[in-house]
Amino acid sequence: MHPQMIKLLSLSGLAAAMLAASGIARAGDVQAPSFSAEPCCNLCPEAHDASRYTTRYQQNFTTLVQAEGDWLFRTREDLRTEFDTTPEGYRRLQQLHDAFKAKGVELVVVYQPTRGLVNRNKLAPADKAAFNYDKALKNYQTMLARFSKMGYWVPDLSPLTNEQLPLAEQGHDFYFRGDQHWTPYGAERAAKIVAEKVKQVPAFAEVTKREFETHKSGRMGKTGTLHTVAGQLCGTSYAIQYMDQFVTEPKGESGGDDLFGDAGNPQITLVGTSHSGKNYNFAGFLEQYIGADVLNVAFPGGGLEGSMLQYLGSEDFQKKPPKILIWEFSPLYRLDQETIYRQMMALLDNGCEGKPAQLSASTSLKPGSNEVMVNGKTGDIKNLDNGSHQIDIQFEDKSVKTLQATLWYMNGRHENVKIEKPTTAETDGRFAFELRDDEDWAAQNLLAVEVQGPEAGTAPQKVEAKVCKRNVFPGVARHNAQAGL
Repeated sequence: MHPQMIKLLSLSGLAAAMLAASGIARAGDVQAPSFSAEPCCNLCPEAHDASRYTTRYQQNFTTLVQAEGDWLFRTREDLRTEFDTTPEGYRRLQQLHDAFKAKGVELVVVYQPTRGLVNRNKLAPADKAAFNYDKALKNYQTMLARFSKMGYWVPDLSPLTNEQLPLAEQGHDFYFRGDQHWTPYGAERAAKIVAEKVKQVPAFAEVTKREFETHKSGRMGKTGTLHTVAGQLCGTSYAIQYMDQFVTEPKGESGGDDLFGDAGNPQITLVGTSHSGKNYNFAGFLEQYIGADVLNVAFPGGGLEGSMLQYLGSEDFQKKPPKILIWEFSPLYRLDQETIYRQMMALLDNGCEGKPAQLSASTSLKPGSNEVMVNGKTGDIKNLDNGSHQIDIQFEDKSVKTLQATLWYMNGRHENVKIEKPTTAETDGRFAFELRDDEDWAAQNLLAVEVQGPEAGTAPQKVEAKVCKRNVFPGVARHNAQAGL
């Protein structure tokens, strides 16, 4: 029976009580109201039809599976058995690691186990039998090993899978029953394992240590995202799930404005998804079990790259990069998204800041396509090969969160670039990215850059654009040579 969702079947006792109150029934006939209930809301047929998931948001949940009680799972994401990326994805992940290493930053990858791996015991018997847990676990562990082979520090979260809680911890599940986020209890269990891996990083010896303690701060209510989509498809509603909430503070202190203790600047930073948000206290648990300050720059809605890009472009990172950077994300994100790596690599190098501009322009964008820079317009044509250059575009309006540009090359080839920053990001109106160098793009010579202007009827947008040489990090150069780039 769903304790939160019931259908009232009989009000006979209540009717009798009302009659008694009106004086129609004798006092001796009055009885207490009685109710009967039966399970109400299993998923409707529409929830099992992928074509019904019509919005971009709903398509992240195809297709929902009914499990124990109010538990729901997503077939594609929660019950996946494959954990992998493309050869290009692995190439880019290797480049990213090597670039951070060259900057003196060690990257710790927190690659979350899926809800299916952790909470498979909540599945209905038939779905549990159909889910190939052994294959999923093996492939998950293989992916962890691949990250590790590339040089990342990788906590092994696989001991958290196949969760079977003791009676005393009932209700402390790793994941919410109708939401893709981990609970504060799940965040704590993950943080313990992550902390042990962080302590193995040689640079940790140089990190200023500090003691922290965690205590309950109240209760949080979670309206599950899976429950929400089920409601959109089926017209049903689910009860809010309540969970303990926690806060972490320096031991013997009341917190305050001293974010980094005696260190004066962050030496460990956390970037990641909404799982690292304040509600789940993942950063706080990390501080407790690591025994050092952790600067949390993650924000809700940031996805795989949002908080990483925002942090890399910040003065904090450029002037005082951390010794250890913890990057938390889940397997639902594709790891071969070329545009993301092009931005990360450019921002690691701080774009064209402080570098001689090979090509530059300042103009006001009008609605429609605007020619911003042309190679050779003021003299000789320069060699602006993709393999060694990057672009840095700065809007005067720092609230601009979308860049649409077309890059034209000498041989008539072109590339359309669209970069959308999360709506929740604190943007600076800056878009820095490397010119494309995968496959045969590295040798292309840039001819012109066009940028899409504002919507019709709005004021022109002032913009500055530069093309400059990029810094090829030592490890990246080595791997490019091995790949023939």
